[in-house]
Amino acid sequence: MTKLSPKVTAIIRSGEQQGYVGECVEISIVTQGNTLDEVVNNLQEAILLHLEGEDPREFGLVAQPFLQIIFELQPEYA
Repeated sequence: MTKLSPKVTAIIRSGEQQGYVGECVEISIVTQGNTLDEVVNNLQEAILLHLEGEDPREFGLVAQPFLQIIFELQPEYA
């Protein structure tokens, strides 16, 4: 039996022009926002919509996974 993950991991990086882009690792979700708060809220909403009516186990997830955020910093900030 495969162990189910309790989390969805998302990587947030600076957008090419402006704002931020968030991309989930485990499921096919990409979203954007003008601020970090906006992109996190958009990620949460997109995950809920993506999993709505689906069995999270089909994605290798527990019933109510938490969102783990990884911020990708530019070299000048690292």
